[in-house]
Amino acid sequence: MNGSKSPGLAGFGVLRNTTCHTEKKISVFFSIIFMTVGILSNSLAIAILMKAYQRFRQKSKASFLLLASGLVVTDLFGHLINGAIAVFVYASDKDWIRFNQYNILCSVFGICMVFFGLCPLFLGSVMAVERCIGVTKPIFHSTKMTSRHVKMMLTMVCLFAVLIALLPILRFRAYQIQASRTWCFYKTEHVEDWEDRFYLLLFSCLGLLALAVSFLCNAVTGITLLRVKLKSQQRQGRSHHFEMIIQLLAIMCVSCICWSPFLVTMARIGINESRSKETCETILFALRMATWNQILDPWVYILLRKAVLRNLYKITRGCCGVHMVNLHVWELSSIKNSLKVAAISESPSSKQINPRPLSSRGQ
Repeated sequence: MNGSKSPGLAGFGVLRNTTCHTEKKISVFFSIIFMTVGILSNSLAIAILMKAYQRFRQKSKASFLLLASGLVVTDLFGHLINGAIAVFVYASDKDWIRFNQYNILCSVFGICMVFFGLCPLFLGSVMAVERCIGVTKPIFHSTKMTSRHVKMMLTMVCLFAVLIALLPILRFRAYQIQASRTWCFYKTEHVEDWEDRFYLLLFSCLGLLALAVSFLCNAVTGITLLRVKLKSQQRQGRSHHFEMIIQLLAIMCVSCICWSPFLVTMARIGINESRSKETCETILFALRMATWNQILDPWVYILLRKAVLRNLYKITRGCCGVHMVNLHVWELSSIKNSLKVAAISESPSSKQINPRPLSSRGQ
């Protein structure tokens, strides 16, 4: 109070002169709705993915389902933890000085914001890389991308995201309460120190890099599958690849639309040495768009399944009134068809060519 810098008040500098005001009722309503819809959506997606993983445990699709399950579980805990803290802040009338005297809650909130922000982006890029390897290098994928290796990859991704989130704490840099007084993050106002700019640029660059890797790998995977489809008349054995690439493309589009405004905004704040021109309302709007990514991700696995896409295909064909090629991959349910395709493709008898002449020649 007399000019001394107490460690417990490290994050309260923005509270003295804030120009951002949010209406409490609307903000609480949005927070509760986002948290509830996110938890229900991710829970449903987890149930679908785990049921599919039990069916495909020994197949090439198992690694993709395991990574997808990790992504949805991360989104679920992100909604649960971040949403609970946000609702508590609103319920306490955003009086941080009363319940955050030692800056513990703000530090936890900031760590969770960074971790649950970067981890889904990292997992999305890892899923794209895994599918790219599975399509372009199937032998390498079948021998190296086992469940044990995928679990190790999930652990490494989570540990790396935790390290990035803990980096300011390890450097004795407290997370800051933002101008809206509703969330905590890196310092975004009066950013003058190089280390504060470094954290903002590190977060935004890693997020944008993950999106770029996803785009590149998905492009390679899609082009490879289309070339194989045009050259080969066999429709079986590739249906699960097309289903997964459709899901990956949807995840990439959702991530780019939802996360790009927030990542670009953080990058612009980090590049500008003086106070950025980004307003509090702009940052808060970008943050809410990023929150939608964790809500829309699970619906990719809920809606973009072959059982659902098959019905959409039939409806589209009926509405167009034009004779279209009736693809065999949509004739059965998604699980039964994929199991049948995998059994045919992996059966040793399918690789034998005209066995009778060989036996007669041996006689």
